[in-house]
Amino acid sequence: MSDQTKTVEIGGVTLHLSNPDTTEQSWIGQDAILKQLLACWLVVDPRDRPLSPRLLGPPGIGKTTLAMAAARLREQSLYINQCTADTRPEDLLVTPVLAESGKIAYHASPLVSAMLTGGVCVLDEGNRMNEKSWASLAPLLDHRRYVESVVAGVMIPAHPNFRACVTMNEDESTYEVPDYILSRLQPTLTLGFPNRDDEMEILKYHLPFAQVELLALTVEFLQQAHALKLDFSPRDGINLLRYALKRMAQDPTHPLGRDAAWREALICVLGEEAADLEDLARRKRRAMGGQHAPMGLGDLFFGPEDPLHPDADDDDDEDEEEDEDEDF
Repeated sequence: MSDQTKTVEIGGVTLHLSNPDTTEQSWIGQDAILKQLLACWLVVDPRDRPLSPRLLGPPGIGKTTLAMAAARLREQSLYINQCTADTRPEDLLVTPVLAESGKIAYHASPLVSAMLTGGVCVLDEGNRMNEKSWASLAPLLDHRRYVESVVAGVMIPAHPNFRACVTMNEDESTYEVPDYILSRLQPTLTLGFPNRDDEMEILKYHLPFAQVELLALTVEFLQQAHALKLDFSPRDGINLLRYALKRMAQDPTHPLGRDAAWREALICVLGEEAADLEDLARRKRRAMGGQHAPMGLGDLFFGPEDPLHPDADDDDDEDEEEDEDEDF
């Protein structure tokens, strides 16, 4: 491999490598999930091979940041392949590009670059990708650990230090990941929302210049949303705070009031529905057919109609509101 030109030759074909991601990110809290990911990448015997887990969770919760932190702890370069519904096999592997000389140059994707250099690759938003693209990765994700580029006409083996994981959002995606791929993407590691202290530290890390009062307002909002099983994430809180701070700094001589700026940011960033979390949670339950999801501990012991069910009071309140509406 040439360090100066960042190329490598495979089967007589010269591949131009992608650059690794050098973004600095810290992982705050939830040490257990970080240890689980690191365990997946261990090799405990010469006959063993690393696992390629799925990282599940709502958007903005830190799935990619988790992988970045794990790669840094392993002192490996990180490569990120952004998956979309339009991702083709050649986008995942090797892409032909017309060079200035008029000849075809072959450019290795971030995934293939990680394979060749012994880095870590994150397939981001993997459940947006179509089956044809996933099929091209099947031999990489099992004991064979290689890919075949039809475009370049070469088979590319993975470096022994190569590691991979796939992030997936828990929402509707364009394509379902086929079962034969899911069986290769194991185990499934699910990220939960951070607790109050960790969420405060996350916001402080990204916005150390934010006022304490604004940080507290945002954390309180996010914690209430988590309790109501609404998918407002730390990323949402960061964007909300950034906008509020910009609005307050826009006119230093007549700054917008702190509470007013935060309220405006809430509406502009997350929408008017975010102004009433209780109502949003009720409407979300109704949209799901009146079912209480996700299931909690109370669902194991009480039926949904049982007055002892933890959510029974919410249903009673909704019935009372409907009765009042009928009286009017």
